[in-house]
Amino acid sequence: MTDWTTILNFAIAASGLVLSSLGLILSITCRPIERWTRSYFIATFFIMFVCTLATAIDYYALIYRHAALIKPLIFIESITSALMMPLLSVYMLKLSGENWRKSPLFAAVMTLLTAYFALLIYTQFSTAIYTVSDGVYSRGPLYPLLLVPPAAILVLNLFGLFRRRNRFSKRQQQALLVYMAAPLASIVFQMFSYGVLLVSLGTLVGAYVMFIFILAEQTDIAVRQARENAEKEFGLKVLQMRPHFIYNAMTSIYYLVDTDPEAAKGAIRDFSQYLHRNFSAVVKTENVPFEEELAHTRAYLAIEKTRFGERLDVRYDTPETAFSLPPLTVEPIVENAVKHGMDPDLDALHILIRTRSLADAWEITVINDGAEFVLSESDGEGVGLKNVSDRLRIMCGGTLTITPLEGGGADVTLKIPK
Repeated sequence: MTDWTTILNFAIAASGLVLSSLGLILSITCRPIERWTRSYFIATFFIMFVCTLATAIDYYALIYRHAALIKPLIFIESITSALMMPLLSVYMLKLSGENWRKSPLFAAVMTLLTAYFALLIYTQFSTAIYTVSDGVYSRGPLYPLLLVPPAAILVLNLFGLFRRRNRFSKRQQQALLVYMAAPLASIVFQMFSYGVLLVSLGTLVGAYVMFIFILAEQTDIAVRQARENAEKEFGLKVLQMRPHFIYNAMTSIYYLVDTDPEAAKGAIRDFSQYLHRNFSAVVKTENVPFEEELAHTRAYLAIEKTRFGERLDVRYDTPETAFSLPPLTVEPIVENAVKHGMDPDLDALHILIRTRSLADAWEITVINDGAEFVLSESDGEGVGLKNVSDRLRIMCGGTLTITPLEGGGADVTLKIPK
């Protein structure tokens, strides 16, 4: 082996040491990954860390001719790298829903692994597979035999993946395929080539690609579950409308029947539209046109206008309406403003609803000058601002910010990415 090749392999081993350490940290700290998958990657990157550490020290010993260290370190490298093979088989069987302890695939893998261990022990007492003389590593005539068991295990795993392909998602298939194919190709190439440390490099690359694919899939699953949970919570809270709001609306209509029948009919129309839009929003899982949300908000404010008359002043500045947003986002903010901003000691509550088009987002602003604006979700009443913020983030990547104003009231701004 030439000096430059030894130095290159030392650099590959050192880089693998850094990357396996990073992979171990990511596996431990990455929250979207489920427990079993996290355990698998922690074990894989830990074994890879030990293997690359031994490899780096081994090539350091080769460079500086520390002959006594080389053969034991090669043995440690080979043992630790071999442990990743049955680990992969167990993970694949677990993903497919099988009991790995009773699987013929796992039994065959362990048989080949035992044969590999036997060959590794044989290398300690024979020069037929490889030798280390005067700090120089050389292959023996039977060296290709040492690579047969790990290659056979990878072929078995590939065959097992093909047989069980219908049990895996597309990303899982791609992740497992890359993780098996990369080191297998490296082993086959290294049987006939003597130089760069390809097997370690192929295994490391395969492990990282697999980790990225699995992480991407499980992140998508976590986001989808969060969205479903937010939608379920949203539906329940829509159904838990404030009883006193219904009571107040019906009471106002009751008195209007005698004093102003036309106004009573209008209030009934507004109230029925409000109820219809509230309950229909429960079954909607996609964004709705802003005009639809604005119509719902108008229906709510019309009911409150019946109660408060001139004490509630609402202005609209909405030139931009050609966009969509999650259902029940503006109306709950306005409802919260009326509920907590209306003060008997003030002459009137003023609310401004405004839309603007920004470079990268649609902006909706609700400004009120009430006495108080509650930032936290009230006790089971209405759809809380936290729920609105969560659905904005999950359903369209939007944001909700609240800026309290001097003297009372607040500026609530929603941004919907274009």
